[in-house]
Amino acid sequence: MNEHVPVHVHVMRQGKKAKIEIIDGKAVVKLPGRLSAADLKKATALAEENRELIETKWHETFDK
Repeated sequence: MNEHVPVHVHVMRQGKKAKIEIIDGKAVVKLPGRLSAADLKKATALAEENRELIETKWHETFDK
């Protein structure tokens, strides 16, 4: 796959997309897309709660 740093996740809800990056251990919304503020808040909280897993899986997948 052709992914790029920093570690990030793409979030989709009802056809709307956003991108959340993990920077210095924090989830940061980089491309809010058209997600509502409430959905962005929830997605950011989930990314922070699962930061270690996201980083681990990212490196397992893309550091090849």
